Amino acid sequence: MNSKKIPVILDTDIGGDIDDTWALALLLNSPELDTKLIVTDTADTGYRAKIVAKLLEIAGRTDIPIGIGHVYDSDGPREKQLPWVKDYNLSKYKGKVFEDGVQALIDTIMQSPEPVNLIGISPAANIKEALEREPLIARKAHFVGMFGCFGKSHDGKEETIAEFNVEKNITAAQAVFSAPWMSMTITPLDTCGIVRLKEKKYQQIVNCTNPLTRAIIENYRIWLKGRPDEMSSILYDTVAVYLAFSTGLLEMKKMNISVDNKGYTVENPKARVVNCALNWKNLGAFEDLLVKRLTATAKG
Repeated sequence: MNSKKIPVILDTDIGGDIDDTWALALLLNSPELDTKLIVTDTADTGYRAKIVAKLLEIAGRTDIPIGIGHVYDSDGPREKQLPWVKDYNLSKYKGKVFEDGVQALIDTIMQSPEPVNLIGISPAANIKEALEREPLIARKAHFVGMFGCFGKSHDGKEETIAEFNVEKNITAAQAVFSAPWMSMTITPLDTCGIVRLKEKKYQQIVNCTNPLTRAIIENYRIWLKGRPDEMSSILYDTVAVYLAFSTGLLEMKKMNISVDNKGYTVENPKARVVNCALNWKNLGAFEDLLVKRLTATAKG
């Protein structure tokens, strides 16, 4: 068995939907992965960097550098975790903060002695700009992302929609799906859109006393804004983190996929091959893995 860790970069719009916060915690608690950089993406990327920095401090992982990414669009009311970081001073983060997160992403990939897994759980403005600045990054990285929808949307509803990470920045998604990555793997809504922790599994998270897990719940309750605290929200992005080290619990299908001008992920015989997680082999086992890792102590 190969115990060597997989180098990864996370590109995240943390601070909008709460699932990015859960995904970051899973990343930090996945011993298979070696996080080289976390880059914040979309709208107020400085606000997002504060959340990342505070979580890394709580986890004892200030060895991980942060990149402040591409700023586009106005996120406005989606800055739902702002109360948690309103008094946080990013300049006091003990680790490295790159003001140009896109260049940090490029440099990290280009300087790596081995291929990097680039995990994309955002509308991908950073990745589009990185590909424009240095197209060769695609030849040195595997792309793993939470993108698209093929037949089932949120909570398993039978429909095909333009998924948020694609529709929010269609040209960026088109750039990502057409780039010559070493490989490309995605979890569409078909699989990630049904992941929730409920009842006993959720209560294990709520009752956990380790600081990082408590921070997840603090942020979740701020995000909920008084709504019932009975189960997790849909934890879309956690599946992308899982796919960065394993596909074992999912049914994968290789498909030729492109993004159309309305933001739909569509089969296209002329498009690149994408490894798509279309169904679960064992969703319960994935939920158990989430609980086990999110209630563990983050380690370097």
